[in-house]
Amino acid sequence: MQRHARIFLLGLAVLAAASLPALAQQTLKAAKDRGHLLCGVSQGLPGFSNPDGKGDWSGLDVDFCKAVAAAALGGADKVKFLPLSGKERFTALQSGEVDILSRNTTWTLSRDTALGLNFAGVIYYDGQGFMVRRKLGVKSARELDGATACANAGTTTELNVADFFRSRGMKYKLVTFEKSDDAFAAYVKGRCDVYTTDQSGLYAQRVRLDDPDEHLILPEIISKEPLGPAVRHGDDGWFEIVKWTLFALINAEELGITAANAQQQRTESQNPEVRRLLGSEGDTGKSLGLDADWALRAIQAAGNYGELFERNLGAGSPLKIARNVNALWSKGGILYAPPVR
Repeated sequence: MQRHARIFLLGLAVLAAASLPALAQQTLKAAKDRGHLLCGVSQGLPGFSNPDGKGDWSGLDVDFCKAVAAAALGGADKVKFLPLSGKERFTALQSGEVDILSRNTTWTLSRDTALGLNFAGVIYYDGQGFMVRRKLGVKSARELDGATACANAGTTTELNVADFFRSRGMKYKLVTFEKSDDAFAAYVKGRCDVYTTDQSGLYAQRVRLDDPDEHLILPEIISKEPLGPAVRHGDDGWFEIVKWTLFALINAEELGITAANAQQQRTESQNPEVRRLLGSEGDTGKSLGLDADWALRAIQAAGNYGELFERNLGAGSPLKIARNVNALWSKGGILYAPPVR
């Protein structure tokens, strides 16, 4: 009897495995059929996803979507960007309005388990902070008792502020807005004493001010905000493509592969790790439903992770944010990707 039961269960496993390729290709097939990837981004956050006067998007999250489009669809130009507010971003992903959410979104337990999402990794380790006017005379967040704070609604920001003030017996008033630009505009107009969001967002908004030096980003980081791209539950194949595109960009930095030298490295490198990543040895793309050059295209489209960071957030950008914890694990940071093998 037990033998028959085992045979029956084995048969179910085989049938389930046979159905996986069809399920795994749903999002990829839809993107191929329409000819482009649909990427949900912010409504405008310098360094992450921000449109210029011509409607062309740039930023870390934008470049990542271009890398995914290059890996999965063959070109960095095969992507369209949909700006989403903090409140509507999850619904847009759940409903299929976008294929991927690449929008400075924090990976949390509740979002990972209750919203039908899968986070594909961490693209930026952040933390919530506070910005105030220097004339307020405040040097620490511990001096904000009784302050009014402006924040974006529908984000982890609200809970983090509540936790910070309540745990210290401090009073505060929170004024929330659906759009982050509206929250920041209210701060600029003096409707609140403090503007609070992820520290990267504080740097991004401060560069927009007429006199950035008149505004101080306080030293305290009050939360952990691991930001990462997310996809819908139920399509493991698409999840793996997005996840391993991110890992490929991180591994590329570690291996010294750049957008400029990737093709040369593919043909000349004798390093097995480089050859596997760039498709000149083995075929890592096969298990992703892609061809052997998927990672090569992603790196050529966006550069390695270090190139993405420096161009959008670091020394080569107006934000001038230091790598700090976002440096590679081998250079004092915590950035680490599983090996491509």
